[in-house]
Amino acid sequence: MDTAREQRILKFSIGVTAAVSAVGFIGGLLVGSQAILFDGIYSLVDVALTLVSLSVLRLVAREHSPRFQYGYWHLEPMVEALGGVILSLACVYALANAVIGLTTGGHEVKFGPALWWAALLSASNLGMAAFVAQRARRLQSALLWLDVRGWLLGGLMSLAVVLAFVLALALHGGQWHHWVPYLDSIVLALISLAVLPVPARSAWKAMREVLQVAPDDLDERVQQVMQAFVAEHGYAGFTSHVAKMGRMRFIEIHILTSPSTPLGTVGEVDAMRDEIAVRMDARSSTFWLTVDFTADPAWT
Repeated sequence: MDTAREQRILKFSIGVTAAVSAVGFIGGLLVGSQAILFDGIYSLVDVALTLVSLSVLRLVAREHSPRFQYGYWHLEPMVEALGGVILSLACVYALANAVIGLTTGGHEVKFGPALWWAALLSASNLGMAAFVAQRARRLQSALLWLDVRGWLLGGLMSLAVVLAFVLALALHGGQWHHWVPYLDSIVLALISLAVLPVPARSAWKAMREVLQVAPDDLDERVQQVMQAFVAEHGYAGFTSHVAKMGRMRFIEIHILTSPSTPLGTVGEVDAMRDEIAVRMDARSSTFWLTVDFTADPAWT
């Protein structure tokens, strides 16, 4: 499987992410904003996850080895699950810091410079999200979509900070001025709560693949195709097992016949397997399809 283009895009993303992370981290410290600092830390975590994704892509390109004879497909959902858990914990940590800030009287932020810093981060993140999404759609890459989610979340977080700092400047010197020290913590809390479901949902979905929970849509497709196939050919029945790991879908089918049923030549049996694969639209390299025939129920 050719993953060279995905690897090139991820390498470029890593370089830009490192730069954005440095800008956010340094900017957050200079202007005293926890929200901008969190954006930088979030991007830094994303760099580490993208590096892991790049390593996984290199392994997936090898398809299999003497030790991993079924390939490295299982590593993709493991990376997604790990990334989702780490980003979820980062959001929880940020929410805790926001609560501490709100309960201790807030803190002063240099909102003028902070506004421009947050605007720069937002434009960079959203621009990269659009760039990587276009490539992910074209290559149908789950790992690139994981990278897109990271860029999009970072961009939306920075955009929320921009809007909050505009509000802070508007409130400065007015009758609501006493709320200004709390705005940074309020924004951080809102961002954390809004972002948290995204990596948490991603981790849950990936863990289903790690645990090899059968995808409902794939199982339903196999059941429909095989019920029709068995009825048309007069076989006694079938059993099937399906799983999805990363970009690879595994389908195992056992067709039960009577001991006296003639199957024909090897070529004719292969033609029936090919018919099943065509009906399931499982001829691409992302399917691992196994079909066998037996008269012994113990083998099903």
